Amino acid sequence: MFDKKENRLIYRYDAERLWIEPWGANAFRVRATRTNSMPTEDWALQPPASSEAHISLSENESTTSNGKILATVSKRGKLTIHNARGALLLEEYARHRRDLADPKCSALEIEAREFKPIPGGDYHLTYRVESVSKEEKIYGMGQYQQDILDLKGCDLELAQRNSQASVPFMLSSLGYGLLWNNPGIGRAMLGKNVMSFEAYSTRVLDYWIVAGDAPAEIEEAYARATGTVPMMPEYGLGFWQCKLRYQTQEELLSVAREYKARKLPIDLIVIDFFHWPKQGDWKFDATYWPDPDTMIKELKEMNIELMVSIWPTVDTKSENYSEMLEKGYLIRTDRGIRIGMDFQGNTIHYDATNPQARKYLWDKARKNYYEKGIKVFWLDEAEPEYTAYDFDNYRYHLGSNLAIGNIYPREYARTFYEGMEGAGQKNIVNLLRCAWAGSQKYGALVWSGDIASSWSSLRNQLAAGLNMGIAGIPWWTTDIGGFHGGDPNDEAFRELFVRWFQWGAFCPVMRLHGDREPKQKQIGTSGGATCLSGAPNEVWSYGEEVYGICKKYMGIREELREYIRGLMREAHEKGTPVMRPLFYVFPEDAKCWEVEDQYIFGDKYLCCPVLAAGLRKMQVYLPAGVSWRSFDGEQTYQGGSVVEVECPLDTMPVLIRA
Repeated sequence: MFDKKENRLIYRYDAERLWIEPWGANAFRVRATRTNSMPTEDWALQPPASSEAHISLSENESTTSNGKILATVSKRGKLTIHNARGALLLEEYARHRRDLADPKCSALEIEAREFKPIPGGDYHLTYRVESVSKEEKIYGMGQYQQDILDLKGCDLELAQRNSQASVPFMLSSLGYGLLWNNPGIGRAMLGKNVMSFEAYSTRVLDYWIVAGDAPAEIEEAYARATGTVPMMPEYGLGFWQCKLRYQTQEELLSVAREYKARKLPIDLIVIDFFHWPKQGDWKFDATYWPDPDTMIKELKEMNIELMVSIWPTVDTKSENYSEMLEKGYLIRTDRGIRIGMDFQGNTIHYDATNPQARKYLWDKARKNYYEKGIKVFWLDEAEPEYTAYDFDNYRYHLGSNLAIGNIYPREYARTFYEGMEGAGQKNIVNLLRCAWAGSQKYGALVWSGDIASSWSSLRNQLAAGLNMGIAGIPWWTTDIGGFHGGDPNDEAFRELFVRWFQWGAFCPVMRLHGDREPKQKQIGTSGGATCLSGAPNEVWSYGEEVYGICKKYMGIREELREYIRGLMREAHEKGTPVMRPLFYVFPEDAKCWEVEDQYIFGDKYLCCPVLAAGLRKMQVYLPAGVSWRSFDGEQTYQGGSVVEVECPLDTMPVLIRA
């Protein structure tokens, strides 16, 4: 049965309702449910700009169009979507005998929109679509620790973990983008025979699809649908110094003073975790940080911004635990003891999906940090991380973890963004370890988590950063040198560190961090003292040769400040990634859809990170249609060719678009 209501095409059969409605230019929102009413949550989607659908109803099929996109529903409910040129973008994968006129009528009895009931009233949803073309390439979907840029053929867990971020928007080479608008735990299988999305506990199928003639058109439409980042503040454009961890106020100040004494450019320095008495206290431990007001004043006089780590975990011994428990501000467990993590104490996380819990945490941070002059926060553990990722065991204010859990990092970012905005701050940026669709509009700068200090890990981060940009998260960074391990006195690690540092100068944010070996001796016995600090991790900690290279690339970053400010403005205004796969800038060059180890920083700098030990020469592809010159300006090349370039230890190949 077909019907229409205003701009919405409606299909009904038995208990199922299917809605298709315009949601911005050239885009549809598609929803289906078998409950008695359509769920009302918009999740990642913002209210759409006005657009008019052209709906045609008939007995055998009905259609609706919106600019460049056309949807057709058969009399038995099968959905296909084409672009304005008639090219097929999406076709539901249905293999049954309810429509004998369908060329794919089959005895397999497989539903495209499969709602499998589970105890409690929700459904295990599987949505299946045809793999329209074997040549299709897919990008985005968030951050996964793998070296694959083109995700076609991949099996992706839709769940948040330390170093993994599910941001389920994909951009297809066929000319469409699709947002899986469901924050529940699930799975995406982007197979060459069939593609499917699963939600393990839900009441609704909900996705947004847009047609476009170029990747940039699709990306910008997605940004309009879900929001863009604020304008990056000036201190986000330069170099950030961080390590696990500065243990005392004097240690941190001595590092800041040394940067200034050496006349090195530095915009920001970080106080990492366990500067507090107990997790969930959200304040400085006076034993190690006796006078934060004076410390912050001195840093501001040096023109260095201070970032402070926040953890969402609350120790059962925290001064705030009892009150938060009484008021319902903590995540719950369906089974077992109410402990989410057992790192440095028995803890459970605050419930970021609860508006009152968000206000409570911000009030603590405002009083103990923000009012002292700290305007940027490191919102760590944002997944949230659990000692055991038993996704079916946790319950939030908004529902079960299985049903809504992937939204947690977005609501964590929202906690501080709305608090800071309410205090009058503009151009807000906070560092988070995870994200979901829409996190960007809450000032989320995402870093890639606790990753290995290895060459393979470095390679993974390149793919992760590029796909995060396509997934709508243009502010992204990584721990220069990796997080786990690495001895600054080890020559092999120094080479890896150099190559990572060079690449870091051409990342959206240039941030040095890591837990280096060997560990430093414990200072004190109270508070977080048992969380030992790693070895020194400043740019002078790696020997004179490395120090000279670091100085060179810190200088390059400063020289690019005005250019980077322009890229951040594009991200703010249009949602444009800062790091762009080659195909984003040169979509007509077929070779650019194949290259996965180079990228364009903005639209001008062709960056070729050195991703293997001992490499001193590289083969580089130059996109066609323009000429290129070396970074030092000494050589010029024609595009559309592969050239060999030198990459001595002190140089990462970067070519400039003429």
